[in-house]
Amino acid sequence: MTAFDSLWTELAGVGRDPGTGGYRRYAWDDADLTLREWFTGCATARGMDVERDRNGNLWAWWLPHGWTGDPTGAFVTGSHLDSVPDGGAFDGPLGVASAFAAIDALRAEGVRPRSPVGVVAFADEEGARFGVACVGSQLSTGALDPDRARALRDGDGRTLAEVLTGAGVDPAGLGRDTTLPQRIGVFVELHVEQGRALDRLGVPIAVASSIWPHGRWRLAFRGEANHAGATRMDDRHDPMLPYAATVAAARARAVQHGGVATFGKIAVAPNGANAIASEVSAVLDARAPSTPELDALTRDLLADAARHAGAEGTRLEVVGESRSAAVDFPEGPRERIRDALGGNVPVLPTAAGHDAGVLAGVVPTAMLFVRNPTGVSHSPREWAERDDCLAGVDALATVMRDRIAP
Repeated sequence: MTAFDSLWTELAGVGRDPGTGGYRRYAWDDADLTLREWFTGCATARGMDVERDRNGNLWAWWLPHGWTGDPTGAFVTGSHLDSVPDGGAFDGPLGVASAFAAIDALRAEGVRPRSPVGVVAFADEEGARFGVACVGSQLSTGALDPDRARALRDGDGRTLAEVLTGAGVDPAGLGRDTTLPQRIGVFVELHVEQGRALDRLGVPIAVASSIWPHGRWRLAFRGEANHAGATRMDDRHDPMLPYAATVAAARARAVQHGGVATFGKIAVAPNGANAIASEVSAVLDARAPSTPELDALTRDLLADAARHAGAEGTRLEVVGESRSAAVDFPEGPRERIRDALGGNVPVLPTAAGHDAGVLAGVVPTAMLFVRNPTGVSHSPREWAERDDCLAGVDALATVMRDRIAP
């Protein structure tokens, strides 16, 4: 059994729902706290220094012999440990487990780093609990306002500030980490591919070129609650109708503008089988190859939503929840990775957001993708073969060696 196999076995049961087979590892819940303890245990077992930063992100450091003071110019890798509802096993944890396994491989070779190596687990990347993605990395880079973060609420009405306090994290300390540019020389995130490009190419590993711009908007269609049987169709102000029409329009608009648009989260009030809804609240997730295309997609789609709402005598309120700009990963780190891996590594864009994309505005970043033969992600069907995972560990170790070996 390899180091990766052992690490992966330790993760396998944490937060897994026996009914769906998917994972429910939401930020700061019991499963997430268990995984954070696992991270600390992995680092401690390897003699690595562990710290939790002001935003709840976890860092483990492999330091050169005799190193004193804070890490600087480090090779940092890792990902996140939380999941979407009923998500797959690989999205996030693959990058963290592979990081520790790569360090094990280099140590087995007798490699001693000439510069610090860091493994990071960013907090709340998926945004499944509080509705905003990449909270830990966004706070650290200054992309997310601390006051806004503290006020975020989960489905039970608990604020992030309350939840952090319960987990032993001081919410007053949230905010930009001014040390990132000095501490991180390069950040390389390994991640399962969230598509089938590698499967079609017949290769296990790729390097990322870019991330599509991405936004989330909350749309609230407000109508009038009434009796499902006694209310004539002509007398209704049913918000479900403009919502449904907007969902259908989203598909057409996405195709028109070359992007993607999804309504995957919805809340209905009063949510009764025999009652016309008074309100339908839903989250629109929209992405496109470029910022102008994303702007055009959302402009047209929100205009469609307003028109459909007016036609049914309902009101529409739109609140922007998050917005991520397009990311073009720098050519220098990407090409150095390709050279270290022999030069014949494909370069692929992705429409999925990542912590590496958030950090890209502050430090040099790059990404490695591991083949996903199903092409499915954010689902129990997400998959990566063991041999491909091991190829990912080997690739990460090679890239790490290139950066840190004397």
